[in-house]
Amino acid sequence: MKISFIVLILLTINLYAMSMQDLFVALKANPSTKLDELSVQEADVSGEKVNAKLYPKLTLFGRYDNYSSPTGSVPVPPNSLIEMVQNPVDGQPFGYNIYRVGGSFSMPIFVKSIYTYAEQAKKMKASSKEKKKINLLQNEAILVGTNASLLYFHALSDSLKRKEKSLLQTQRFLKIKVKSGRSAEAELYKFNDALTQVEISLNNIALEEQKAYSQIEVLTDIKLSKALDMIKKSEYIEGEYVSLRPLRTKAQALDYGVKAEEEKVWWPSLNADGSYSRSFTKAYNNDVHMYENYGQVGLSLSFALLNKENNVAVQEAKVASMKAKTQLKKESLKMKSQSHALSRSLELLDKSVRLYQKSVKDKKILLDIAKVSFNNGRLSTEEYLRYEDDYVAEEAKLYQSQALSWQTLMQLAVIYGNNIEEMVQ
Repeated sequence: MKISFIVLILLTINLYAMSMQDLFVALKANPSTKLDELSVQEADVSGEKVNAKLYPKLTLFGRYDNYSSPTGSVPVPPNSLIEMVQNPVDGQPFGYNIYRVGGSFSMPIFVKSIYTYAEQAKKMKASSKEKKKINLLQNEAILVGTNASLLYFHALSDSLKRKEKSLLQTQRFLKIKVKSGRSAEAELYKFNDALTQVEISLNNIALEEQKAYSQIEVLTDIKLSKALDMIKKSEYIEGEYVSLRPLRTKAQALDYGVKAEEEKVWWPSLNADGSYSRSFTKAYNNDVHMYENYGQVGLSLSFALLNKENNVAVQEAKVASMKAKTQLKKESLKMKSQSHALSRSLELLDKSVRLYQKSVKDKKILLDIAKVSFNNGRLSTEEYLRYEDDYVAEEAKLYQSQALSWQTLMQLAVIYGNNIEEMVQ
């Protein structure tokens, strides 16, 4: 029992000590972030795969061949062959069954497209790194925006609970008036309905809170039981649309792909190859065991005069490149419009917060006056309840504007690639 109590205290301390920075740290260990890291590694491996084509290929082999007529185990020069024919006692390297063991190698000396593909792989890796950064920023923005929603729900719940408390206090006074005959009993039902509506609103808020808690848990594997306090340390900084970098770099990589496919069509390839083997056979003329060594090294220069497949590959690469560039142009226009709209919205939301704060103070004063007037019988129940509703509704607008301000700020931070961890505490 004592141990359980200590664990409970430690968990409680840990909960209240948690901050947004803790969520950011947990996010980096999340599977979604790990998947982005694996995508970078995958792009890195693709680059190594291209570079591997520049290295020689070494192969060991063993081979057995059976022929229907005597066949040479190695090429024999004509002069040597004449001497063999003149001396039948000597075994000739021809037989029906030939065994060979040896090794071979091949490697490109100059294949222009390989180097271009290597440059493409570097760009694809850079695009993956940039995509990883943007995805992390987007998830950090989701954490901040979701926590802002939780702060909104919490503040709205407190406002509704204050309204509930106020209604209960006024309802007790109304019950005294009903018992004394100074007010109709039907007025109590209006208060009962108002209290029921408060409970319904609180229940709906609780449902939305659970969705928000679940979203944070999915990204961080941390189960919160309350919203975390947040402080804005700095504003967003305008500049390049950093969120477009992954797509821009990918478009550049696809340009290299077009270049590489064209090089396959227009550039010759220079390759080296060689082999060395030891063969064994029984000479067909006298059954003498023959062992021969044979080696070869060569260079080959090849040029594709007609290869329809290469021509189609060029067109395919061009279409992919144009598609990426068109997508980049589309996203650039969208980003430009969105950033301007969000920037203006943020200014308006900040102004709305200031106006709602003033309005909430005024409506609180009006509500206090209405409460006194209702208790003195100078205000109807409907009118009094309207003041209660107006006060809570104005508070709700205030809290919602604050949440939207946070969420808009985070969207702008992602667009411009700002460091969210330095903006939020």
